[in-house]
Amino acid sequence: MNKVYLTNEKEKELRAELKDRQTNQRLEIGERLKRAKEHGDLSENADYAAAKEIQLANENRILELESILGSAEIIKNGAKGISGEIAVGSKVRVSGPGGIKEFTILGSYDSDPKQNLISNESPLGKAFLGRKIGEEVEVQTPAGLMKYKIVSVE
Repeated sequence: MNKVYLTNEKEKELRAELKDRQTNQRLEIGERLKRAKEHGDLSENADYAAAKEIQLANENRILELESILGSAEIIKNGAKGISGEIAVGSKVRVSGPGGIKEFTILGSYDSDPKQNLISNESPLGKAFLGRKIGEEVEVQTPAGLMKYKIVSVE
C-alpha cells in the first residue's frame, strides 16, 4: 500500500476510532446478534440480517483503519524537502489568480480545501511538491488552467 500521510491529530483520531470499533462496537454488535438469534429462524430474521450487515461494515472499517495506520507517516509541521523544496507538511504562499493565497499540503485524510488544507494527491498538491521559492507552476483545475508563482515555503 502507498504511504499515507497523517497529522498527529488525525492519527490519534483514527487510533481512537479503531480502539472503539474493536472493543465497544464489537461488543454492542455481538449483543445485538445474540438478541436477534433469540427470535428464532435466522433465515427470515430481519434483525439478525441487519446486525450481520453492521458487523461486516464494522469489520471492514477495522481492516481499513489498520491498513491506514500501518502505512502512515506522521507529517511534520513546516516540513521542507531537500534544499527548501515543498514537501508534505509545507505551508506554501503563492501569487496567482485572485492575489496571494496560502496552502498547507497534507495527506488526503487531513485535507480540507475550504480551509486551504490541500491533499498531496490533489492536482494542486502534486504540482507544488518538490518546487522551490520563485518557481512558477501551472495546474489544470476544474476551473481551467491556473498559474501560480511560489512566494514562500514554511
